[in-house]
Amino acid sequence: MPTGPAAQPRPAIDAALARRLVDTQFPQWADLPLTPLDPAGGSDHVIYRLGEDLSVRLPRHAGAITQAAKEAEWLPRLAPHLPLAVPVPVRVGRPAFGYPWPWAVSRWLDGEVATVEALADSTRDAVRLAEFLTSLHAFVPPVFPAPATRKDLITRPLTDRDRATRAAIAEVGGAFDTAAMTRLWNEALSAPAWHRPPVLVHGDFHTGNLLTVGGRLSAVIDFGELGIGDPACDLTIAFTLMSAASRAVFRAALGVDDATWTRGRGWALATCLNAYTAYADADPRVAAQTTRQITEALTG
Repeated sequence: MPTGPAAQPRPAIDAALARRLVDTQFPQWADLPLTPLDPAGGSDHVIYRLGEDLSVRLPRHAGAITQAAKEAEWLPRLAPHLPLAVPVPVRVGRPAFGYPWPWAVSRWLDGEVATVEALADSTRDAVRLAEFLTSLHAFVPPVFPAPATRKDLITRPLTDRDRATRAAIAEVGGAFDTAAMTRLWNEALSAPAWHRPPVLVHGDFHTGNLLTVGGRLSAVIDFGELGIGDPACDLTIAFTLMSAASRAVFRAALGVDDATWTRGRGWALATCLNAYTAYADADPRVAAQTTRQITEALTG
């Protein structure tokens, strides 16, 4: 049975609610048309396009309710330093009309969600992703908050996932190579930890959070897991999106050492096993995506 966000109660969200929230809290946009996007398009938010230039994002579950404030704080500062566009918020809305959580109005970003079919073999886009992570991980604000003082920025170490990951390996052993998964997981936990200063990480850097325009990468979205910690967690993109050839180009462009790469493979395995056990039985799309990620993580 799914746990976490998938199992949490969710408020009813429809276009009428979104319209009332916008019109009462931001009347300057009351005349703009509100267009729903694919209701199944995001697991964390219901999204509407507001006019031509804005989007409205309403959290679906309690696990996403800090995202509006976090993105409003960080993305305006990060955007000028990043080589790909990010969805900079322009307003944060308040709970109202029975909707219980903060919500956001952000700048609209054109584009299609990136796909493996379009980008897996693209060495050009592998380099662009490496450039994006290099810029993000190198960003140092005037005052870098200590993780201990900002619970919303704390990232869990890989070791915190040990029990759940081993349980998931046992659960899916009939579908994948149990020995290979266990070997990779042990190697990831045994790899030297990140001993340099912690850096800003995206924290949820996978194919579904990339946009393309005209077949080229254009934007990175969904910074709800933005945090301070080990950059290895952002290497999951190498296993959700890339082929072996483009992955090698990505790694070289990023300049990743063996220990960080091994931890990144561990992050990729742990996160996809979590998604596979929670969603794969009910969603063939998730089953295909996570099966590919497990396979690519084992390949290295």
